[in-house]
Amino acid sequence: MNLDWLKTIVMGSGNPAHPSVAHTVFLLAAVIASGIALSRIKIKGVSLGMTWILFTGIAFGHFLPSGTVDPDTLHFIKEFGLILFVFFIGLQVGPGFFSSLKSGGLKLIGLAALVIFLGVGTAYAIHLITGEPLPTMVGVLSGAVTNTPGLGAAQQAYADSGMADPDIADSISLGYAVAYPLGVIGIIFTMIIMRYVLRVDFKTEDEGLAAMSKETNLPHRYSVEFTNEMLDGKTIAIAHMLINRQFVISRIMHKSGEIVMADGNSQLSVGDRLRIICTDEDKDAILAFFGKPVEMTADEWGATAMQSTPLVSRRILITREDVNGKTFADLRLRTRYGINITRVHRAGVDLIPYQGMELQVGDKVMVVGPEAAVAQAEKALGNSLKKLDHPNLFPIFIGIALGVLLGSVPLMNVPQPVKLGLAGGPLIIAILIGRFGPHFGLVTYTTMSANLMLREIGLAMFLAAVGIGAGDGFVDAIVGGGYKWVGYGVIITVLPLVIVALIARLKGKLNYYTMMGLMAGAMTDPPALGFASTSSGNDMPAVSYATVYPVVMFLRVLTAQLLMLMAV
Repeated sequence: MNLDWLKTIVMGSGNPAHPSVAHTVFLLAAVIASGIALSRIKIKGVSLGMTWILFTGIAFGHFLPSGTVDPDTLHFIKEFGLILFVFFIGLQVGPGFFSSLKSGGLKLIGLAALVIFLGVGTAYAIHLITGEPLPTMVGVLSGAVTNTPGLGAAQQAYADSGMADPDIADSISLGYAVAYPLGVIGIIFTMIIMRYVLRVDFKTEDEGLAAMSKETNLPHRYSVEFTNEMLDGKTIAIAHMLINRQFVISRIMHKSGEIVMADGNSQLSVGDRLRIICTDEDKDAILAFFGKPVEMTADEWGATAMQSTPLVSRRILITREDVNGKTFADLRLRTRYGINITRVHRAGVDLIPYQGMELQVGDKVMVVGPEAAVAQAEKALGNSLKKLDHPNLFPIFIGIALGVLLGSVPLMNVPQPVKLGLAGGPLIIAILIGRFGPHFGLVTYTTMSANLMLREIGLAMFLAAVGIGAGDGFVDAIVGGGYKWVGYGVIITVLPLVIVALIARLKGKLNYYTMMGLMAGAMTDPPALGFASTSSGNDMPAVSYATVYPVVMFLRVLTAQLLMLMAV
């Protein structure tokens, strides 16, 4: 039996002019499988996780005969894997992205910018102290901060300068390749080291995170005895006009003991008791506006003997596509069914509803009303888990297409165009689609399992391709003097992160989970984000990563080009 086909797949075609695509894909799969197997290794409970794929890729790339890998296929796998990874991060955090900007996002961006400028300053200082050519240091800087678009921008700027030295041009990419692996590992180890230096306890961080969410994001229920005589006889709608706060009055208990549903037309009478939903931040102002707090249990509100119609509360999942993007004003649920919506649960956060709020497929709404009316509202909103299992591919691929277009738009010319690239563009579009997609009728919901699956596949593809590409010539570069670049890269990686981590924790009182995402985002490093997400077990690293990533990507590309212009 002729087994040449098997040899071609496993060993390559043997013809550098016509490399085998099948062999390239087989090699990528072998690298990823090997890396995942090694990721199960833990030292004192710590694992490098998916980062192992990068190192197995370097090992395979080093021992492979030259020309056996199809470079076009490898390049496509790397770029498309990165697009998948960042796009689904953006899609997940999009609904909460803009609210995160209001609650500390600008502080995160400022800290990330400080990491960038400290790194650039460190690289320039090493250039002055050691005499290492500045173009080479730009390559080392790009590898140390794991920023491929910055490397590409720097190489293009140097090539177009008209004064390019071929040896120095080669040293840019080699400096990147040598510094990149320890750049990845350095970021992760810095996270681990800072955990022990700052004496971080995950249990305490979880409690702090829960307290922070309770204080700033989540609505709570309060019972108030209405005493504001100025509002006696006025409607709830008028009360909304007089106090500029977000709140919902779901039920009113009259002095007779009867409990009724509340809406904008309900009249308030002194002596009534009100069931109010608002955030803890607005609690003091709202309760003082209406009257004085009183203690009432949920049973007292839901099952009173004098209540003519018993009220029930139920979470209903929105699954009907024709509801996607509609506002509460459009749906007129209160008028049609006689029910009240008290909360909307979206992307892990409870929100206070208002008439102009646009609903999205995947939202859960808390409905209060008579049981028969709640059942009717349930039919109108969907509440079918099976429908959410069906993938919505259109917004994914239209988002990727728009992201690639945005990433390719020249934003500045200094003198070469500064672009967001194939990582920054899709991330920004995914955030925008996740937040505003329903406004245009796009169903952007994907199940958490599907989101994680595609993110992990994209990350694995990206790491394997980068590792294989860096493996060829990696050892020769180190032996030929590149070992110094490794040390320079470690300094550039670790020093800015340590300084900013100390500032963020000691001065900014940043939660450790948020700080890990900040560190990964400031270095535009997907493997570090993967490590942070696995370690934390929550989405806080991904939220802070996505908050700083677009600005960081722009600044990384810009500073790399500016440094190169200084060199020529």
